[in-house]
Amino acid sequence: MKRFAILLIVVSALTATAQAQTQTTEDSVKVTINRMFEGMKNADTVLLKSAFTDDPILQTVATNKKKQVYIKSDKFKDFVKFIGDQKVGEADERIEFESIRIDGALAMVWAPYQFYYKGKFHHCGVNSFQLVLLDNNWKVQYLIDTRRKDCNKQ
Repeated sequence: MKRFAILLIVVSALTATAQAQTQTTEDSVKVTINRMFEGMKNADTVLLKSAFTDDPILQTVATNKKKQVYIKSDKFKDFVKFIGDQKVGEADERIEFESIRIDGALAMVWAPYQFYYKGKFHHCGVNSFQLVLLDNNWKVQYLIDTRRKDCNKQ
């Protein structure tokens, strides 16, 4: 009986180790992005900032009233302040990981999303992330997105 218990413990430990080691590079990229959205949803600026490099670029592909496309740049500190000013649950972005590409220390993620603000649908679009592997941790360096009200359009 004692041998069986020891064998069970050893097998359990080996299984847990194997499962921990099976996390793919794609999974570790997803962890960083999910951490960013968790920080947004929980109004946790420390968690939010931990997903980014020290000097990230945030941009949106926008359309003006004349239907002309332009690039709108946002300051990271303003984004962090906006999130910090929210109540828990007010900034809720729900994404789908559609495509992840990785080459060494560079990763690209294409992620359609829907954004809910204060419990109501606000807009949808696609996030395009560029991440860099720094000190064994993926960090978002560049985020550009599209925004629209009609989620059936592309």
